[in-house]
Amino acid sequence: MLETVKYLLGSAGPSGFGSKSTAEQVTENRADLHSITAIITGATSGIGAETARVLAKRGARLVLPARSMKAAEDAKARIVSECPDSEIIVMSLDLSSLNSVTTFVAHFHSLGLPLHLLMYIHI
Repeated sequence: MLETVKYLLGSAGPSGFGSKSTAEQVTENRADLHSITAIITGATSGIGAETARVLAKRGARLVLPARSMKAAEDAKARIVSECPDSEIIVMSLDLSSLNSVTTFVAHFHSLGLPLHLLMYIHI
């Protein structure tokens, strides 16, 4: 219980980061992520959008899957406005549909890209 209270107050854990740490702080020692490909679900808003923004700022190639292609394209535009050299691929994905997941995986696989990070963000 004490550990939970410490976490909620923002005390650093074994990683050196706590609940009040930002994505900028967590990645500041990893300033060059150009060799990383990350799929981030939930990147159209909130924590997912901030995570995508910071990873793009650090140079990671992003794949932004979303049910709403408009929301994903808007998220991409926001990131590109801050990080013009970022590489962002928008793809359709509805995690409630096995057919959509299968199609997404086949499409991603056809791109021939490595996958280093898979972040499922759902709140």
